[in-house]
Amino acid sequence: MFFAMPDVAVRLRGLRKSFGPIEAVAGVDLDIHDGEFFSMLGPSGSGKTTVLRMIAGFEQPTAGAIDLAGRDVTRLAPFDRDVNTVFQDYALFPHMNVLQNVEYGLKAKRVPKTRRRELAAEALRSVRLEGFEARKPGQLSGGQRQRVALARALVNEPKVLLLDEPLGALDLKLREEMQVELKAIQRRVGITFLFVTHDQEEALTMSDRLAVFDRGRVEQVGTPAEVYERPATAFVAGFVGTSNRIGDVWVRPEKIHLATDRHTDRQEGERHAAGTVAEVVYAGAVTRFVVDLEDGGRVVALQQNLQTSSMDVMRYRDVRVHLSWHADHEFRVAEAAGPAQAS
Repeated sequence: MFFAMPDVAVRLRGLRKSFGPIEAVAGVDLDIHDGEFFSMLGPSGSGKTTVLRMIAGFEQPTAGAIDLAGRDVTRLAPFDRDVNTVFQDYALFPHMNVLQNVEYGLKAKRVPKTRRRELAAEALRSVRLEGFEARKPGQLSGGQRQRVALARALVNEPKVLLLDEPLGALDLKLREEMQVELKAIQRRVGITFLFVTHDQEEALTMSDRLAVFDRGRVEQVGTPAEVYERPATAFVAGFVGTSNRIGDVWVRPEKIHLATDRHTDRQEGERHAAGTVAEVVYAGAVTRFVVDLEDGGRVVALQQNLQTSSMDVMRYRDVRVHLSWHADHEFRVAEAAGPAQAS
C-alpha cells in the first residue's frame, strides 16, 4: 500500500552558523512538515534560536540551505520569506490599540481599509479576542498581549509561524493555560508553527514533534513520547525530564516503585535494588525520593501523593527501602550523537 509523505514546510540542509571562532550551529539537517506544531528544544546556547533567526532571515547562514515549501530562501531578505515571527516581548506598539496593532502589517502592504478590517477581525476571532479592538496594550493582561502579537502574525497568513519563547514572560499558571490555548489556535488555523523553548514540559505538552538541540547540533528528533520514553543520547535522557543511570541502563523516576518491605513474590522481568533514602522533596502532587543505593550510585524515585501528606512522606528520610521496576522500562543510550536528520 502506498502512503503519501507529508509536505515539507521547512527543510534545512547542512545549516551552519559561526560567530568568529564560535560555531553556534554545527550542521543541522531537519524537515518540518506542513501543518505541524514543531518545537526546537534545548538549553541556552544550544543553537535553537540561531536556527530560528536564520529561517526568519535575521541571520545569514555560514553554510547550508533553507527551503520554505520547496523554495530556496537561504539568501532572501526577511520580507521576501513567507514567514512571520512572534517574540517573547510581543513588540506591540503601545500608542496603537489592538485593532491597529493587528492591522499594521496589512497597512504596510497597502491592503484596502475594508479588507484590512475584515482580516484583522478574523485574526482576533481566531485568538478569541473579539471585543478588545479598542484597548491599548497597557490595558491588557500578559496572556492577552501574547494573543494580540499572535493575531498580528497570523493576519498575513504566513506559510510558517516562528515563535521565539513567546510564553517566557508569563507566570506559571498563565503559561500553562497559554500552552493549551496556543496549541488549540494552531489546530484551528492549520499553519505550521515552529516553536523555540528551553522548557521541556512546554515542548512535550505542545508539540507534534520536537528536535532536541545541544552545542549547535540536533541530538534527537521525534514525537514527545519517542523522545521521552526512548531518548537517543545521554544528553537527551538527562535534559528531557529526569533519568536514573543504574549500571548500564537508564530508568525514569516515575517507573521506579519504592517500598519499605522487600517483595517476596517477584514478577518475571522485574528488577530490584536496595538503598537508603537520603532526601525527600515534597512537591504537592508528587514526592521525589533521593536514594543512595547499596551497590553505589544515587537514584531518584517519584511517587504520586494519592493519600499521603507532607508529614507522611518525610518519615522516609534515612529509612532503608527497596526499589523495583520492570525491564520493559529500561533503556540504553549513546553517549553522544552526530547531526540527526528527520523527515
